[in-house]
Amino acid sequence: MITVDEALAALLALVDPLEPEELALQEAGDRILAEPARATRDQPPFAASAMDGYALRADQVQPGARFTVIGESAAGHGFSGTVGPDQAVRIFTGAPVPQGADRIVIQEDVTREGDQITLGARLDSAHYLRPAGGDFSKGTALEAPRRLGPSEIALLAAMNVPKVRVARRPVIAILATGDELVMPGENPGPDQIIASNSFGLKVLAERAGAQARLLPIARDTHGSLTTAFGLAQGADLIVTIGGASEGDHDLVGEVAASLGMERAFYKVAMRPGKPIMAGRLGQSALFGLPGNPVSALVCGQVFLIPMIHKMLGLGGAAMPRKTAVLSRDLPANGPREHYMRALLDAEGIHAFERQDSSLLTVLSAANALLIRPAGDGPRKSGERVEYLPL
Repeated sequence: MITVDEALAALLALVDPLEPEELALQEAGDRILAEPARATRDQPPFAASAMDGYALRADQVQPGARFTVIGESAAGHGFSGTVGPDQAVRIFTGAPVPQGADRIVIQEDVTREGDQITLGARLDSAHYLRPAGGDFSKGTALEAPRRLGPSEIALLAAMNVPKVRVARRPVIAILATGDELVMPGENPGPDQIIASNSFGLKVLAERAGAQARLLPIARDTHGSLTTAFGLAQGADLIVTIGGASEGDHDLVGEVAASLGMERAFYKVAMRPGKPIMAGRLGQSALFGLPGNPVSALVCGQVFLIPMIHKMLGLGGAAMPRKTAVLSRDLPANGPREHYMRALLDAEGIHAFERQDSSLLTVLSAANALLIRPAGDGPRKSGERVEYLPL
């Protein structure tokens, strides 16, 4: 068996960053920017007012000063003239500051009668003027790689960038295997169960940025598995679930090998998830997960998400770990790295008592994976431990 770190390194070596594609800005939300995007204009493109009020010459602003209003500047409709001595222009938020003016006096500090205004006795000292290019200037870059959330999309729009180059979403083909499985909504026989792992992994992969395809369940026969692998052709990564052990009915590795799979490793010293295999099958990477639902989803957190991140150009690295104070004692760990389903709350973090790899209710109640190193000794409440957020 190899360590978790060795397995992750081998898995990351099976995939490469994917080629970028161009998308219209309105379709690029939540995608990964693959190349820097540069502003084509200054923002704001002119000196703009930050408040409703009057544009004046700053050297004339003093309590009780009087000015003649010579025009108006509104957003999209600026004042084309020049503000001279003892003159003012009515101005609104976002409007261009007219030539000659270099201060905005807010309307709350002004009394107006007809075209005459008088400044109040107590004036706000702020100038309320946003300089041209104060947010960004032409040529300013939004660097890559980065996920394009609402603020990034808004910034690109303000930069007048109509299209962006983003990483192509990796296509993940998810293949559940086993005679015991039926799809949700079907009527299972007395010896069958409902397929669940593939549905959870699909959500996990898509949240990480992939495009996931659920393949039909493959039965425990060479013919069914061969057909299923054929349906997976064209995927960047094939994820199989079940059939990766060494039992008489565990045929996934055998069939994949007959189709030319180059195996990278088999078995990892971790709990849950010991029977894992990986390799290349044609143009696709292949990642074989255990059949137990918790094992499959935990391995998805530890291994699958970093693989997707690398394909998206986000670098090849383990998921970042955090630390928390242990709120309950833990006994010594065994010889395999253990990812315990745990709850992080105001008191700290504690592992659930039941850690069986078939218990989806426990995984659903967990919000963290408490990580126990191989051979880790007993831990007392109050000690700091590492965890992965869920």
